[in-house]
Parts: sequence; C-alpha cells; structure tokens
Amino acid sequence: MKKLGNFQIIVLIVFVALAVFGVLVFAGIIPIGNSDKAVVTGNVVLWGTAKADMMNNLIDNFVQANPTLGIKYVQKDRATFGQDLLEALATNTGPDLFILPDDMIVNFRNKIMPIPYASYPQATFQTNFAGAGEIYLNSTGILALPLTIDPMVMYYNRSQLDSENIVTPPLYWNDLENLVGVFTKKDQNRKITKSAFALGQYSNINHAKDILSMMFMQSGNPIVKESNGSFVPVLSQGSTVYQGGLDSMLKFYTAFADPLGSLYSWNKSLPSSRDAFSREELTFYFGFASELPDLASRNPNQNFYVAPVPQIKNSNFKLTFGHTQAVAISASTKDPTVAFTVAGLLATGNFSKQFSDNLLLAPARRDLLNTKQTDSYLPIFYSSALFARSWLDPSSTDTDGIFQRMIENVLSNNLSAEAAINDASSKLGFLLIK
Repeated sequence: MKKLGNFQIIVLIVFVALAVFGVLVFAGIIPIGNSDKAVVTGNVVLWGTAKADMMNNLIDNFVQANPTLGIKYVQKDRATFGQDLLEALATNTGPDLFILPDDMIVNFRNKIMPIPYASYPQATFQTNFAGAGEIYLNSTGILALPLTIDPMVMYYNRSQLDSENIVTPPLYWNDLENLVGVFTKKDQNRKITKSAFALGQYSNINHAKDILSMMFMQSGNPIVKESNGSFVPVLSQGSTVYQGGLDSMLKFYTAFADPLGSLYSWNKSLPSSRDAFSREELTFYFGFASELPDLASRNPNQNFYVAPVPQIKNSNFKLTFGHTQAVAISASTKDPTVAFTVAGLLATGNFSKQFSDNLLLAPARRDLLNTKQTDSYLPIFYSSALFARSWLDPSSTDTDGIFQRMIENVLSNNLSAEAAINDASSKLGFLLIK
C-alpha cells in the first residue's frame, strides 16, 4: 500500500477533526449559534464586499456574544473581489473566511474547504436553509453556509393599473398578452412611447440574462449540473416540465421585440428598463428586491408596488431567480476548527438576521423567513426568497455574451430558437472546461 505523505496526513487529520467537531456541534453537544459562550477560542480574517462600518458593528455584537472568538473584517471592492481573492489565496495571504456570492461558486470551488456531509447532513442543511442555498451543495459536501437571498420580483406602477381598472398584476406568463395592448402606447409612426413589459431584447434590459434564466429554470432546466466535481451544461436537454420546451420559452421572450407580433412592446431605441420604469414609461419591471431603495429614490412620487414574478401556468412548483451570499471556509485557513465554528455562528446566530436586515435582503434561514413582517414590501421579498433559485454560472461576463448572442441570433433570424439554444449550450460547455 502506498504511504501517505506528510501533507496528506495533515489534511486527513484536519478533515477528521472537522467531521468530529461538526457532529458534536450539529448534534447539539457543542451548542453553536444559541450559546452565550463559544467553546472554541481563536481569531479569523473575513473578506467581503459589504461596507466595513456596517460589518464592524455587527462583528462587535458577535464578539460580545462570543467573547472567545475574534473576527477581522476586510472590505474589498466588488469589481475586483474575485481577482483579489484568487491572488491572495495563491500567495497564502488570503482570509480564513470569505462571503461567497452564488456566481463565484464554479471558479472558487477548489479554494474552499467543504464541510463534509458526515459533519453537517444534507437533510439538516435543507431544513435550516431555503432552497436557494442548495446551490452551495455539491458531491464533496457543503461549500458555504447561506446568509442572504436577493430574489427577483416584479415591480409595477400601481397608478397605471388602477387607471385601467386592473386589480391584480399578472400571475402567469400567458396573462401578459392581454396587458400588452392596454399599457403599450405608440405614436402615429408606430414608435413606442410607453411600454407594458421590457422583454425581448438584451442590451437595454436590466437583468436580461437572469430573466431568461428564470424562464428556463421555471420549465425545469437547471442550465448547468454538477456531478463528481465536474460541471456540464444541460440547456440542450430541454424542458422537463413544460411541454413547449426551452425553444418555446425563448420564442416567447423574443416575441416582445418583434415589431410584427402582437406582443411587441420593446426595442433597442428605448432607455434601460430601470430608467423607463422610474420615468413611468414602463408599467412592469423585473428587478431584484435589493433595488427597492434605488427605485424609491429615483422617483419619490411614483406609486409602485411589488408582486411575485409570473409563473408557468399549471406548473407543480414556483420559481424565481435569486442571488445568494454565503460564508465559505478558505482551504488555506490555518485554523479550520475556529473558521468552522465562526462560519456556523455567522450563519445560524443573530449575525445572519442583522446582516440581512442591514442589507435589506431576505435571510437564507427558513426560521427567519417564517417571521411575520410589517413592512409592506418584505412579505413579498420573503415569500419570493423561499422559491428563489440560481444556477452555476462559470463567468458572469462570458455568459452575458452567450445569452446576448442567443437572443440576438433569434431576433435577427440567423438561427432558430432551438439552434440558438444548442449553440449557447455548446459555448457554455467550452466555458465550463476552461
């Protein structure tokens, strides 16, 4: 039998220690997250993009509740966070913990110390956290413990609906057709002056990739799958629950930019969808819960409200797109037991609620999502967070281009919807093996 090297022995000991400690923690023998005193003693460095002033206040509260633990927080620029983290980890100067957004999972999976399922059973994870957090589960274990969910919702101009005697916003995608003619206005040259929905194009629609991804996932396609550490695109496999298939979803999306079609309500000459909504030139806007403060400040006199995104009629599940953040343990941490303890406390203790509250995001914990909210918007944000999902995006910038080409190939009649999807799936496959 081949002998283990010193490094392999150390790694094995670390994982055994983590596993034993994790079993004790989550069996309740070591009371993590609901104890006034932490059992483990030590300090960690945490990286993230949230403002340092806010985080340091939350960390002060954390340390008061857990006086044997210390956290040094380092705020990083959102635009360079990934590159800064890669460079630091490569030179062994990285943090013990970092806040991992869902769209960085693929690139950082090998830089993370996963929590083995023997330490934290998958069933326990799924009981504790909403489904959006399952993006951090893979064949090796739990890559990170979820903190927040930012679900996509549908903002709408309430005054415009009231003026047309429309009581409720659309519940299903096929309801949109009846509203296009009501709210889309054109001048004598058929130039759009007001729009019902910003769909169909890419360049001037905020979150176009996320909207189309959401439609695909609502039809039962996860876009990318992980198996034994490998990632494969599954767009070409089509829909599992929607009879029309993914090509029908893509045709539906692009139909809103077809000037000869009945759904025509958007084109490239219009401002961004967010700007159009704030100018009250767009009735419905698909955006994230985190955009609420910005939307409110853009036009303080605008009478808008929020609703869940439309669903596929007669589907047996609900789904919206949502971005998540979670706390991950660096594979290069010098004290994995302390890092594991702090990560568990951050995700399951008071920090989780305070963090999500300060960012005006929905918490990832199911018990917090179950609390009654008095704010007029939070009930929709919290309920949408429960059925939010994302996908394993290998590179936001590169996949932006892939989705844009897919949409524009259909609009220009260069490719059929089915061929455009197959082309996108192929390009996504090349991206995943880089």
